[in-house]
Amino acid sequence: MSAPPPRPTKADLEAAYGVAIPDVIADDLDVLFCGINPGLWSGATGDHFARPGNRFWPVLHRSGFTPRQLAPWEKGELLGLGLGVTNLVPRSTAAAAELTAEELRAGAAALEAKAARHRPRAVAVVGMGAYRTAFRRPKAAIGRQPEDLAGALLWLLPNPSGLQATYQLPDLVAAFGELRAALV
Repeated sequence: MSAPPPRPTKADLEAAYGVAIPDVIADDLDVLFCGINPGLWSGATGDHFARPGNRFWPVLHRSGFTPRQLAPWEKGELLGLGLGVTNLVPRSTAAAAELTAEELRAGAAALEAKAARHRPRAVAVVGMGAYRTAFRRPKAAIGRQPEDLAGALLWLLPNPSGLQATYQLPDLVAAFGELRAALV
């Protein structure tokens, strides 16, 4: 594991409002994971799911997607494992609640275009409320969705944010593991 970058300062975090971070994406991935939008920590570091306490990276490992737990700054290793990461809304905010329904719906259209262009086997959106708004499916449940997205299996997964207490680590691992099992 490479050394972590320095922790962002308060000024770094304040300056990260509205920053977009690059997708980790390539053609023909097994899974393109789609977050809601970058938090300020991610905006400041340029790394997806970077805030300490976010459970995305431990869950990826424990559900069998990665051979070891990667750190956010090791995101480049995902492509070699057939995985990628993007966001519904590219701009970073302190909280997803700062996003508008219009931004989320535009993000769903952009995600569909990415899926059509890059042809992943599955697209997994993490975050139920954002998914329900973005895709206009107010009753969508965790798991495989009845429709595909540009030919890719479409999955809804719980948000792995440490701020999200509804799903504990074992629940997250089980939900991500169902997607993993469907791809084997």
